[in-house]
Amino acid sequence: MHGIGGSRSLRGLRTVLSQGDVESEHGRWDRPEATPGCSASVRLCIGCPVSKVAKHWSKSGGPPGPFDVIIVGSGMGGMTTAALLAKAGKKVLVLEQHYVPGGFTHAFKRGPYHWDVGVHAIGEVNQKAMLGRLLHLLTDGKLEWASLGGVYDEFYYPGLRIDFPDNEPQFRQNLIAAFPDEEAAIDDYLARVKSVSRGMKGYLKSRAMPPSWWGKALGSRLSKGVGDALKKRLQEVLDEVTDNPKLQRVITGQWGYHGSPPSRAAFAVQALVSRHFMYGAFYPVGGAPAIAKCLLNTVANAGGWTRVRASVDEILIERGRAVGVRMAGGEEIRAKRVVSAAGIMSTVNRLLPASARGDWCDEIAQLNPAPAHLCLYLGFKGDIQTAGAGAANKWFYNTWDMEFDEWEVQPNQPLTECPVLYCSFPSLKDPSHDPGVDQHHTGEVVTFVPFDTFARWRDQPWRNRDEDYQAFKQAMTDQLLKQFFERMPALKPMLDFAELGTPLSTDHFCRPMKGSIYGIEPTVERYACDHLRAHSPIKNLFFSGCEVGAVGVMGAMAGGMVCAMAMEPVRVGALMKTVS
Repeated sequence: MHGIGGSRSLRGLRTVLSQGDVESEHGRWDRPEATPGCSASVRLCIGCPVSKVAKHWSKSGGPPGPFDVIIVGSGMGGMTTAALLAKAGKKVLVLEQHYVPGGFTHAFKRGPYHWDVGVHAIGEVNQKAMLGRLLHLLTDGKLEWASLGGVYDEFYYPGLRIDFPDNEPQFRQNLIAAFPDEEAAIDDYLARVKSVSRGMKGYLKSRAMPPSWWGKALGSRLSKGVGDALKKRLQEVLDEVTDNPKLQRVITGQWGYHGSPPSRAAFAVQALVSRHFMYGAFYPVGGAPAIAKCLLNTVANAGGWTRVRASVDEILIERGRAVGVRMAGGEEIRAKRVVSAAGIMSTVNRLLPASARGDWCDEIAQLNPAPAHLCLYLGFKGDIQTAGAGAANKWFYNTWDMEFDEWEVQPNQPLTECPVLYCSFPSLKDPSHDPGVDQHHTGEVVTFVPFDTFARWRDQPWRNRDEDYQAFKQAMTDQLLKQFFERMPALKPMLDFAELGTPLSTDHFCRPMKGSIYGIEPTVERYACDHLRAHSPIKNLFFSGCEVGAVGVMGAMAGGMVCAMAMEPVRVGALMKTVS
């Protein structure tokens, strides 16, 4: 999400990235000279000086093999699978096509400003939650988290302001205070959320079952507790709970965390989002790249490697089984097993040879990706807290309508008002952030847009797209800033920098289908597709990530956990018992 343009730019901004090194929010990773067609590779060591990291480079651009497992993609799902397999004694190679690892947990910088591209608030990271305990295990307790505070999300509707707090009793009270005649409906909804949460453990286990008749039969039994919530659309359940449309909107106001409106979303995914944040939201100390550094350090400590600028062209299939990958430069790397954490739909459409595609691929191709998004990255000079900014995220709605999911924008046409702005201030969430004497702070304004609007520029090079594209970006930037400053006018004189990231930036750096940040849209149809599991129909090829688990960072982590359990049920199962 590193689009260019915007209403302002930093004067004299130096180039952040050079050919010889990568500079991230956590310093520099030296890169060796890479031979033509080969990628650079790095063994990431948390807390190690650059010189010690650099000695693990391969002069030929590739690490020493052989490897037990190759993992394509270093998003949260891929990193979780890699770290769990490393803890289970496996030697893992992680391949990442971007110049920094982490997927949507990576960050970038412009001058004094740093932004995360996909992390705004994460729940269930403490020791009360199984995934929190697992993350603690996989990072050896080195990853620290900061609470967003007693209120983590603030909602602004026409005529109503309501806060989502970090505990269930207060959440219930806030809803009742806003809707005093709906106490029974509110309790009904919260009870259904708890029921889904209890049943999801069995559902995740079912995704680790093989696609054989007995695997499917056992999986069906395991997921029985959550079955109805996966088969019912969110709107169906809302109508059962209450006929108050405003209450329906408020309790689903966080739909942006999964990207599907009530008429299409499965109830289960909204219930998971509600439960995920029931005890607050957190932010990684040091920013989102700390997640990748800690997880990939675990891989390195077990003899594994992470390669960046490592673009995979094809998964190698021989005699019906996966045997390795072919890189963009023609290099072939072999391993006993291959994991695609690049998204199941992307894998089917981009990485599998035509000869390996079957009817199951056609079923997956019929599903739709979740919407793409815009992110306006902002840099401020000044004490933004005095202007109303805080660690809590702000959702600004200009409508009570529940059935929109995208800002309908078109080039060369007047822009309508964006129906929702999701606003975040990362520098206020991270206690390690040093604003300096100039009080440098960051903000982000996010909304969803249709990918097809941007498809005409997809084949033009990043940072060198035509004037029509730049003009379109500028128009959207101006409209978003206008609406943002209508809501938070005291921030306007502090604005120092603005840059708009579009779905094409997401497509370029992370390569999801149609720029989607949540993979396949979490609809009833998605959960009815039996092929979205860790075991693929191709022997020794496995899937990891959000489409195996659930949406978001921790949903992708759950998918990574399921994948590792499917691959090594005994060794990984023993590890999981320590955190269950």
